[in-house]
Amino acid sequence: MVVIVGVIAAAAAVAPVYVFGELVDRVRAGGTASSITPIAVVIVVAAVVGGLTAGLSSYLISRLGETLLATLRERVVARVLVLPSTVLERAGKGDLLARIGDDVNTIGRAVTDVLPMMIGSLLMTVLGIVAMTGLDWRLGLAGLVAAPFYLFGLRWYLRRSAPMYAEQRVAVSARSQALMESMLGARTVHAYGLEAQRLQGIDRSAIRARDLSIQIVTLFTRFVGRTNRAEFIGLAVVLVTGFFLVRADLVTVGAATAAALVFHRLFGPVGDILHSFDEVQSAGASLARLVGVVQIPDAAVRPERLAAAPADTSLNLTRIEFAYDDGPTVLHNVDIRLAPGERVALVGPTGAGKSTLAAIAAGLLVPRRGQAEIGGVPLAELTAEQVRDQVAIISQEVHVFAGPLIDDLRLTRPDAPADAVRAALSLVAALPWVDALPDGLDTEVGEGGHALTAAQAQQLALARLVLRDPAVAILDEATAEAGSAGARDLEQSAAAATRGRTTLIVAHRLTQAAAADRVVVLDHGRIVEQGTHADLVAAGGGRYAQLWRAWESQAAEAPKVG
Repeated sequence: MVVIVGVIAAAAAVAPVYVFGELVDRVRAGGTASSITPIAVVIVVAAVVGGLTAGLSSYLISRLGETLLATLRERVVARVLVLPSTVLERAGKGDLLARIGDDVNTIGRAVTDVLPMMIGSLLMTVLGIVAMTGLDWRLGLAGLVAAPFYLFGLRWYLRRSAPMYAEQRVAVSARSQALMESMLGARTVHAYGLEAQRLQGIDRSAIRARDLSIQIVTLFTRFVGRTNRAEFIGLAVVLVTGFFLVRADLVTVGAATAAALVFHRLFGPVGDILHSFDEVQSAGASLARLVGVVQIPDAAVRPERLAAAPADTSLNLTRIEFAYDDGPTVLHNVDIRLAPGERVALVGPTGAGKSTLAAIAAGLLVPRRGQAEIGGVPLAELTAEQVRDQVAIISQEVHVFAGPLIDDLRLTRPDAPADAVRAALSLVAALPWVDALPDGLDTEVGEGGHALTAAQAQQLALARLVLRDPAVAILDEATAEAGSAGARDLEQSAAAATRGRTTLIVAHRLTQAAAADRVVVLDHGRIVEQGTHADLVAAGGGRYAQLWRAWESQAAEAPKVG
């Protein structure tokens, strides 16, 4: 349908110029007004039909393109939502927002404005050459003389502009990333007086994007000069060819005139096609970035059919080795088994591999060697839904979504009744402050709503965990954001939410480790100690005992700090 309407629109645009040659011949032959009237009617009808079909063609092409673009955008967003957090962190929030925002807008402009014009211009160009050839094959060949000059100019432009457009999209993303980091970290920026430094970084990224845009415009201007040269050569060849053909009485003056007018009529369509490569290049670079997100490989290939249900709630990490991309090995032959209902704390210095191991246990990362099992079933053999049912992870970064508080809590269980929501809040000791909110569970929270403290946000995350009711819980420094004042209360909330569950805790505070059934000490990606808190402290000279003494010393000095 789109092609048929486009062909009709192109034919209607070429027809008036084509029949104009017949008008010239009839006038030269002394034709009467009645002989000229049919030609005038054809021109008027062609103009009306051309206008209607051109508009319809643009609408159909735009609708098709926008549908495809909307589908691609939905696939990108869906892909981002299931990517491991480590992948998102490496990409950067600003870069991802630029892909979904700026890049989609760039493609959208190309789809709604450039694509209909290009298709219409291409059809008109093809029909124009066919019309010239129909007048005389030599006139058609004369018109094609300009083609190599157009192609040479386009090739010159594409070879230089393609890398520039790709670099420009990266520069725009870097600018977005710099802005995003400064806005999200505004408090830290103010606290350390980094305003000037951050502004300089934003200026550098913005200047880089501006300079690339200027270079692209300069290059495009030179490209336009080359297309004008091709137009001059082509028209000159058509006119000279027409002159000699008329002189030899091989074609009429009207045919030669029509050929020249048709070729001149093609200046616009051909120029539109060539000059639109400016937008096409930019849209192509943006499209490649979107497709790049969609094609990011899965951390694990999940089976489509349901696997056998785990035999129990044990968590077994066997001979785990892991490295990020081509970097150094982060975990070395790590073996940990958690019995059903056991609470195990991971402790160790920053960079020891604790969070990485927690992500593997939650199925967010796939080890290079070894495997994670729940109830004897490897996580890789469970469907995505089964993994979510069996294991849940809470990190120190908890997002509060905009909307009623009860909707935020129901993220993990949309059908949860209000009584179940209140019970979950009560279990994690959050119900008193929730009931004290202006509208209770219906209070608007998140951006633009009631602001929650870090400890309150963590309690909401723990309440979500209770509603989801997974067999295994992973707490990755889930009480780190509470601060010393609310840490003890939040630890009690976490203990209540995970009571009876197999729980792996990345301990930010050693009081969490002391309350665990067993402590595993990681250092440089290897297990250096494990045992109960009492046994490890009694050992005296071990790594955990040193950490505990340092913790006790810090806790003893804390009240003195004014």
